[in-house]
Amino acid sequence: MELKIIDAQGQVSGSLAVSDALFDREYNEALVHQLVTAFLANARSGNRAQLTRAEVKHSTKKPWRQKGTGRARSGMTSSPLWRSGGRAFPNKPDENFTQKVNRKMYRAGMATILSQLVRDERLYVIENLSAATPKTKEFASKVKQLGMEQVLFVTKQLDENIYLSSRNLPNVLVVEVRHIDPYSLLRYKKVVVTKEAVAQLEEQWV
Repeated sequence: MELKIIDAQGQVSGSLAVSDALFDREYNEALVHQLVTAFLANARSGNRAQLTRAEVKHSTKKPWRQKGTGRARSGMTSSPLWRSGGRAFPNKPDENFTQKVNRKMYRAGMATILSQLVRDERLYVIENLSAATPKTKEFASKVKQLGMEQVLFVTKQLDENIYLSSRNLPNVLVVEVRHIDPYSLLRYKKVVVTKEAVAQLEEQWV
């Protein structure tokens, strides 16, 4: 299996031999869906909160007498059946949304995503990614020269100048290999990986 290497102008300048196990794997839609769902669920903060019938503000007076009115008996206006009453099963901040994904499944799912990116011609390799100064305008110019608008850059080690130059660009994200996730790989239209990052991917996941 070979990946296309592009230069600073976005033109193909060569190819890089890579592992078939990581970049030529059969697509598994169910596994990718499980990976993305688990990632988004684990990112939830769980900060929503609703009130129980004991926590809502209400009067403790009985709305009407027990018998003789023809209406159903009622004890308090805090009942979940009443408007402005408490919730029977409220959401609380300590609710746990996490989903467990086995390490073997995660590796297989990431390999599936990378392989599909290669088949869709959305993944490219670049020699290196560097910036002499932390200037957003200069880095945006480099991205424009590559002919890409919405792009994810993956590097072995994130340079401070690259981080400062790219953090204000809304459609550009630069991450280290150890921080890539299935959602970002699928979200961005193009993925550009440095040669060092490709070697580290193969070292970790093959």
